[in-house]
Amino acid sequence: MTESATMTTTLPTGLTVTARVPASSANLGPGFDTLGIALGLYDEVTVTTTTSGLSIHVQGEGADDVPWGPTHLVVRAIERGLEAAGVWADGLDVVCNNVIPHSRGLGSSASAVVGGLAAANALAAKLDPSLALSDAQLVQLSSEFEGHPDNASASVLGGAVVSWSEPASASITQRTYSAVRLAVHPDIRVVVLVPSERSSTSHTRGLLPELVPHRDAAFNVSRGALAVVALTQRPDLLLAATEDLLHQGQRSSALPDATKWIASLRKRGIAAVLSGAGPTVLALCTEPFPQDMKDEAESDGLQVLELEVADGVRIG
Repeated sequence: MTESATMTTTLPTGLTVTARVPASSANLGPGFDTLGIALGLYDEVTVTTTTSGLSIHVQGEGADDVPWGPTHLVVRAIERGLEAAGVWADGLDVVCNNVIPHSRGLGSSASAVVGGLAAANALAAKLDPSLALSDAQLVQLSSEFEGHPDNASASVLGGAVVSWSEPASASITQRTYSAVRLAVHPDIRVVVLVPSERSSTSHTRGLLPELVPHRDAAFNVSRGALAVVALTQRPDLLLAATEDLLHQGQRSSALPDATKWIASLRKRGIAAVLSGAGPTVLALCTEPFPQDMKDEAESDGLQVLELEVADGVRIG
């Protein structure tokens, strides 16, 4: 690997860290590009410093689809994290063990970025704890990759998150991303219905109109605020709090199966929403998921996963 001119310290060889990073779901209905939640489905990134070069091995989900080289998202994130911490490595051995489904609305790309950044941060901290990046810095750096902070900040901080950004200005060249963690009410259970087919975020985002009616915007503002209350204090309000007028209906033509399942679950009183840009359906439950609905979903070709609300990325 080529050392940047701005780097001051080269890491010794033989340092090894493993980052365990959770999946995430964004939007949660009304909180478009704002609300997110970390889910107990984990990718692991193990990084070892070597004498020279780059070795990368990917196993599990997406192993046959992603580049095994310097353009791999995890590798790019590692390099960005090392740069931010003020260190470098002459060589890297990177092993990615992927469990999070790709292109299903479960934040796989954000998890890859957060895993790479966290691994780089841990390597720097092994050399000198004072070099460690803060959670706020990890949120900023990971969100720069994503272009919005909802998934990335959930994987960094864990729990549920409210995230936001500030545009670049004359004095600040980069958009600023921030997030705060919410403690999710212990009665809330998370179930995801994951199809085998994939969805393109860029395609489904392209279905959204540039302008929306004022009444629809006001509706989503009220539901987004209510979602914070429902997630933290009043889970009995989840059904109302997850209503949306800004993006789910607009994406329905591209996601007919997800749209069908969201409607079916909501008729049963379950707060079901599109997970990110889909096609996975996220259900926030306060009772056990109905067995008949689980059986029907599985017969429909969906994988039904009951997941914990996860903590943020951890180093092993």
